[in-house]
Amino acid sequence: MKTVKLCGSLLIAAALFSSCTEQSDVRMHTSVNADGTCTRIVSYSKIMSQKMRDSLWTDSSQRRALPVPECLEISGSTYSYTQVGNGDTVTSVLTHDYNTVAEMSEDMPLQLNGAQLKATSSFTKQFRWFYTDYTFTEVFGSVADNFNLPLSDYVEDDVASFWFTGQPDILQGLSGAEIAEKIDPIERSVTNWLNDNIFQLNFDFIANHYDSVINPPVSREQFVAQRDSFRDFVMKSDEVLKSGDIMSVDEIKVFKDFFHSDAYAFFFDKTPSGKALVKENLKIWSALELSVPYTLTMPGKITSAGTGVCQNDTVFYPLTGERLIPHDYTITASSRVTNYWAYVVTVLLAVLAAAYMYRKS
Repeated sequence: MKTVKLCGSLLIAAALFSSCTEQSDVRMHTSVNADGTCTRIVSYSKIMSQKMRDSLWTDSSQRRALPVPECLEISGSTYSYTQVGNGDTVTSVLTHDYNTVAEMSEDMPLQLNGAQLKATSSFTKQFRWFYTDYTFTEVFGSVADNFNLPLSDYVEDDVASFWFTGQPDILQGLSGAEIAEKIDPIERSVTNWLNDNIFQLNFDFIANHYDSVINPPVSREQFVAQRDSFRDFVMKSDEVLKSGDIMSVDEIKVFKDFFHSDAYAFFFDKTPSGKALVKENLKIWSALELSVPYTLTMPGKITSAGTGVCQNDTVFYPLTGERLIPHDYTITASSRVTNYWAYVVTVLLAVLAAAYMYRKS
């Protein structure tokens, strides 16, 4: 999917709201122990000047990086420490220990639009005498309900999954030219899906708040009846034809050109209605822009990293909102602990058995 320009009403959002994409450097680490207990560590960074730190950090306050990113709910986390780095970069680290992985997922610190990100976890172990295998799985719930129009209306399920998660690899074995031929129509379809969602969200918001429009050029009923015509007008505008993205449109101008009135301009300005519309738009953008690098450590040596990448027995996963769009996103890994005592016992038993057989003979 193309990187859609954050312009128009979303420029207001950048000034009004803090999110996980606003220089927060949010990270999450999960450590699972052999007995099933586990620890979750969340860290985030903010730029805080010395003056700001002096005014916000009092003797009685917790010296955390502020403001806390919108995608984090940390009230249940145990405060660990805060450090000040170069360039007034303040990083806070929060740790929470849990008795089970299920308990840990129920206390998920990530959230979208004020709602906790849904997650479920499982942890199993299989004793195999010479070694013990462990498997950890955490499933993050889909965020598809942040979009009014379903993605399945635009692309097939496996294509949508490939586009946002890379799985299944529907382009395996194709040449570069063949991949480009396949990618272009997928990108257009996904872009159309996003454009339609953005258009419908903004249009429906205005329709639902039509009583606040002063001297509207048409009645609410007429406004709603012209939705499809207005959408075609917007999509055929020079800005959209050039970029492919609806967010390149000058909202005030396109409404004025179609309805021959400035009556709707206040929805795209720093008015209460404009700020409310920004919040509605953030329901989409918070899902698209969520990005929290996720790392995992387990007992023993990692034997399978699933869709992650393993380095020095730490598994790295890209936990992004886009991966949660087509369906639930599963993080899973397996590890193995060698039971050296089993080898010792086996050798001792073999020696005893050999001695017994020798004496018996």
